[in-house]
Amino acid sequence: MNTILGITTLLVVSTLFSLIISFPIIDILYKFKITRRGEVDFANLIEDRKKKIGTPIMGGLIVIISVIVINLVFNRDPNGTISGSIKVPLLIFGISAILGALDDVLNIYGKPRKIKKVHRILKLIKVHKSYLMRIWYALCLPWYFYKRLFFIIGSNPGKGIHAHEKILVQSIIGFILSYWICFKTGWSNAESIWLPFWGWFDLGFLMIPFIIFAIISMSNAVNLSDGMDGLAAGLLLSSFAGFFVISLYQKDYHIAILIITTIGSLLTYLYFNAPPARFQMGDVGSLALGTLLATIAFALRVPLLLPIIGLPFVAEVGSSLIQAVSRRFLGRRIFEMAPLHHHFEMKGWNEEKVVIRFWLTGLVCSIFGVWLYFLLF
Repeated sequence: MNTILGITTLLVVSTLFSLIISFPIIDILYKFKITRRGEVDFANLIEDRKKKIGTPIMGGLIVIISVIVINLVFNRDPNGTISGSIKVPLLIFGISAILGALDDVLNIYGKPRKIKKVHRILKLIKVHKSYLMRIWYALCLPWYFYKRLFFIIGSNPGKGIHAHEKILVQSIIGFILSYWICFKTGWSNAESIWLPFWGWFDLGFLMIPFIIFAIISMSNAVNLSDGMDGLAAGLLLSSFAGFFVISLYQKDYHIAILIITTIGSLLTYLYFNAPPARFQMGDVGSLALGTLLATIAFALRVPLLLPIIGLPFVAEVGSSLIQAVSRRFLGRRIFEMAPLHHHFEMKGWNEEKVVIRFWLTGLVCSIFGVWLYFLLF
């Protein structure tokens, strides 16, 4: 009872703390004009969405600051030190937030950036007057292929951080998490994952690319879902709630505190993000919270529940990938617009209808994931 009371108290504290800091954050965002711009959002082709131009972004700072501060203050071991089980999750949470914040700011204040085409690099390798530059371009050719790949599958080179750069940073974040899980947690069978109807399955060193893939996928999936008022926050609430139940069952109270403070902060954020939104999450919040969601799934050692509990996020990123591949290689669209929530909007659903139905779907997926855990674990 004392544990439940303490966790519930932290839910209240995180909600109130995030509420207090939200007002100065809103003022700062308006002061520096960190607002949605029409020229960087193709979704504004939908007439009703033009009303969102001028709405502050980076509202996710409310959640980021609240979660980090409250966990550094309260999520401690009996000896008073910060719990070892949350140090790495908070670290990569913060790194992802910084990555998202840079992207948000550069999309507003940065200059347009272009990606050189591969055929141009190949030509420079042949005709450049400096042999040293020819060698340099030849050595850099794999990097140009790597950058061009993301443009081919649909990345839009804008003023912010490009997709290939985000993926690189997120891969480093995934490597930090995999190193922590595999070598620093002290778990037995740290390289193993739980498979329904199978039990524990040893991945060995394949656990490292598996974790990196999960981090990249979920952080970008949540980012893509941040396209309607309340959509990403509502889906995150149900997903974190599912993992919260699992953390209590495992008696991993440090992770439970991390989750409940995130839920409390998201409740405050959702209050301001309800339509018409006072602000939107921005990459600073979506990338960080997507990373945290994946991190918690691995910390609880149930990563295969992540695509079940977070199925709407999987559908969002999957629809975008399918759309990009189809446009590039088949010359036609599968969806009216990607990600998936815009497809329904183009079909005539109003924004509130899309959001509520996605929320309900997310809630059902979360309940099903928890039920599956208790049934098979």
